[in-house]
Amino acid sequence: MLPLLALLLAAGEAKPAPLLTQADLDPALVLPPPPVQGSVQARAEMDELHMVERARSAAEKADAALDGETKNATIFAVAIGPAFDLNALPATKRLMKLVRASGKDASDRGKDEFRRHRPWDIDTTLQTCTQGRSDPLSSYPSGHTTMAFSMGAVLARLVPAKAPAIMARAARYGQSRVVCLQHFRSDVTAGEALGMLVAERLMAKPDFRAAYDAAAAELAVAGIR
Repeated sequence: MLPLLALLLAAGEAKPAPLLTQADLDPALVLPPPPVQGSVQARAEMDELHMVERARSAAEKADAALDGETKNATIFAVAIGPAFDLNALPATKRLMKLVRASGKDASDRGKDEFRRHRPWDIDTTLQTCTQGRSDPLSSYPSGHTTMAFSMGAVLARLVPAKAPAIMARAARYGQSRVVCLQHFRSDVTAGEALGMLVAERLMAKPDFRAAYDAAAAELAVAGIR
């Protein structure tokens, strides 16, 4: 039998449950449907991806691929500063896991609702950043972008002095999904909107607000404001 401390640590590492239900946030009610395949907008979005593919450098592709592999709040360290070390900020780390759980659940529900084809499923000549390809009917909204904007919006409240840099980093992270040819432009735009809504609706949840207040106190002690 594990010691009590080990059990508590294991429980702390468990993935938290989403705090937002379908009634709290229904992607089908807050997002417009994606462009119809073959429409003028859809063709323009595909043209953009081909333009990006021709223009991106090897370094830009590598940076975008790294963003795609990083699915946590460490992406904001460059915006907030070296003191933003989640391993040294357990309350903040827990808060970001709560955001991640609710944001992923919301974006997954949106993907299930809209079932938009991925770019590479429509045009097999596109060379994405990675060989592994997910469910082809999972393009809209971008889950990565939803994550970045939901986390970014919460962190911008916590560290208002860094808010412009935080949200600019979220935007660059979303753009990486276009650079990697994993998403169309409107997928990313939808992820931005959904992520902001996730953050807003979470702030109204008492359990989340308690975690937020704990993170705010922790960041203040660490000198991150």
